[in-house]
Amino acid sequence: MSFKVDINADIGESFGSYKLGFDEEIVKYISSANIATGFHAGDPNWMQKTIELSINNKVSIGAHPSYPDLSGFGRRDMSLSKNEVENLIKYQVGALTGFVGIDNLSHVKPHGALYNKAVNDEDTALGVIEAIKSISGDLIHVVLAGSKWESIAQDKNVKIAKETYADREIMQDGTLCPRSIEGSVIEDSDLIVERTIRMVQKKEVKTFDGGVINVDFDSICLHGDTKGAVEIAKKINTSFEKNNITITPMSKII
Repeated sequence: MSFKVDINADIGESFGSYKLGFDEEIVKYISSANIATGFHAGDPNWMQKTIELSINNKVSIGAHPSYPDLSGFGRRDMSLSKNEVENLIKYQVGALTGFVGIDNLSHVKPHGALYNKAVNDEDTALGVIEAIKSISGDLIHVVLAGSKWESIAQDKNVKIAKETYADREIMQDGTLCPRSIEGSVIEDSDLIVERTIRMVQKKEVKTFDGGVINVDFDSICLHGDTKGAVEIAKKINTSFEKNNITITPMSKII
């Protein structure tokens, strides 16, 4: 049996003179790029560099908006109204659109604490969904597979890519294991490859507490700043080839 799956990564997260991640290498092994839009990382110059890198590697371009939290890398929760969430999404997606044009923008995936809040908080999810929908009905909404956020997006009749994670532990309810918990980020490349193949072929994943849950997804996220990210990406690509799994941009799967 053959499979098609998107691999996305958060890139362009450098800022000013500070370089973060291994974008030049990781982009060779992914099909969709989530480019930081300035609120947690990234700036106009790094946006342009990352866009060029994505285009040169034939990788679909998406926006990666965040809470306005540069010093916390967008990983600290904020209490914002639905309208405030809408506005910060529009602002950041607009910034990236200024570089690539709306026709060349594939998707939007929130970052960090904003993403985690949208998973279970209806107002946050609605703020994200309605902002993206107002920009373009053709944009894909990247949502956590099996979440309340996914259900709300489906009710709003928008295009969604259901996402799971290669290098993050997953809890029994399908949410991501908080980064504050030791072991939440998986660094063993062989384990990551093993669980990724299992997710694709069997649509199931072993949870942080040792259980097994079903996961129905379109895209797998691989973090570009995870320790050994490039080695992990290479191993996943090699394993996919051996198992008849084709890496395909989410825009060609949805």
